[in-house]
Amino acid sequence: QPYNKCLLKKQEYRDTSKQQEIEQRRQRDNLFPGVKAGTVGTDSGVMSPPVLQLQLRNSAQSLTLWQNLEAVQASGLLTQLLHKEIIMQEAMFELVTSEASYYKSLEILETHFLRNPVLVNTLSQSDMHFLFSNIEEVMKASERFLMDLEHRIEKSILIPDVCDIVYYHAAKHFNVFITYVINQAYQEKNYRHGNQQFRDTMATLENYPCVKGLSFTSFLILPFQRITRLKLLVQNILKKAEENSEREANAIKAHHELEKIVKECNEGVRKMSRTEELISIEKTLEFKSKSVPIISHSRWLLKKGDVQQMGGPKSTRTMRSRKLYQPVYLFLFNNLLLVTKRSGDKFQVIDSCTRAMLRTEDLEDQGQQLANVFNLKLLENQDEREVNYMLKTSSMSDKLRWICALTPNRRTRFMSTSAHQPDSPQVQCIQSYSAQEPDELSTEMADVLNLLERTDDGWMMGERLHDGERGWFPSRVAEEIQNKEVRAQNLREAIRIQQAHEGGLHAGAKSGVRAGRHALKGSIFSKS
Repeated sequence: QPYNKCLLKKQEYRDTSKQQEIEQRRQRDNLFPGVKAGTVGTDSGVMSPPVLQLQLRNSAQSLTLWQNLEAVQASGLLTQLLHKEIIMQEAMFELVTSEASYYKSLEILETHFLRNPVLVNTLSQSDMHFLFSNIEEVMKASERFLMDLEHRIEKSILIPDVCDIVYYHAAKHFNVFITYVINQAYQEKNYRHGNQQFRDTMATLENYPCVKGLSFTSFLILPFQRITRLKLLVQNILKKAEENSEREANAIKAHHELEKIVKECNEGVRKMSRTEELISIEKTLEFKSKSVPIISHSRWLLKKGDVQQMGGPKSTRTMRSRKLYQPVYLFLFNNLLLVTKRSGDKFQVIDSCTRAMLRTEDLEDQGQQLANVFNLKLLENQDEREVNYMLKTSSMSDKLRWICALTPNRRTRFMSTSAHQPDSPQVQCIQSYSAQEPDELSTEMADVLNLLERTDDGWMMGERLHDGERGWFPSRVAEEIQNKEVRAQNLREAIRIQQAHEGGLHAGAKSGVRAGRHALKGSIFSKS
């Protein structure tokens, strides 16, 4: 899954911001039971957690804080503004400074790679276009966006809003990201194949100091990282905005537009990846009797893997017993199950059934020997017969994952209602994780998830609060949120984001924002 794997490579500003979010929840999580989250430091001389975290961020990157700008300190605003307004200023300022950092990285991609004469002479014009896609259009859109953000701050150091600018550009100019991201998923695995001169040239370019040890691929994935990060930054502003305010209305519209773009990017990549995966699988299948068409635009792989079929001892003429377990390989699609036997790189299909006609039964309560065993019933297989398979998995978690995938309705009581419970278990991710199997969930640092299921051997199933995506992930990448107030606040924020997304289509557009091209010279960001 290329769109998931690319998320592993982060820029420093992104990791730092996520770590601050984690630490903030930890601090709130450790409050005494009688102290509500968010009240520390408001009536005392103690520095509140967000300010401390912003100082941590400043130590990790050259871009400064809003409150540390000379113009802000000289204006006396810091003694006049409420603490929550300073935090809002920092949230909006972070969006601007991170956009400036992102644009600098794009310039390296352009000047050091795209315009490099050695690389240009190494590849044909069509290969260059395939490799870089429409990155120049992406750069133009990003430049216009950054200039409008800078112009806003240059007009007034007390930032009135930034989400109106985000909304305007997302609605008018950010569709170029969709084309780029869909194409980029296939750039990485193709650009190095069959061209030794290209590989040598790239190895040289990646050693230059200006790339700071990053690979060429890490620059190619910048636009998708940015559009995803931008949505989260707007989401952060929305959480801090006063309800029914103009800032909230603009943040809702901006978040809705960015959500649409991110979804189209993901769906475009998924469709191409799924079709490619189906073609690859079909080439390995051999049908014993009735052939089943595999490739369909409405079909995709959910899970695949080895399990052991329990056949039981059967006497032969020589009185020898067959092995108790026989290996079988399952391919589970969203609407079809294939039961196969592997032979080298080929898979002989011995049975098939529509997914709706599957039933499972956990045999855990029938003794330790059956702890990793479950029954799979095909109510109507390819021969219109009912068939029962007793299957053994390698672990408890693998068994539970197969049961959840084969028959998701048996987990409905966990899956569909947990997100709406007032105090369901929650975890926050302390590490990023890239999904290795179709039923797994790729997670980012600081993601908050409702805990739907957990196993004793180190796996969790969760539903991410901000987008409702569900899947399995290792328990080592997450920690449970113990404080009830923190869980309640996370849920309130998630509901607010969800309501914002649902209401985005009905919000009116704010007028007056225009995408002018202002000179970068003299910008407060061009010095760093």
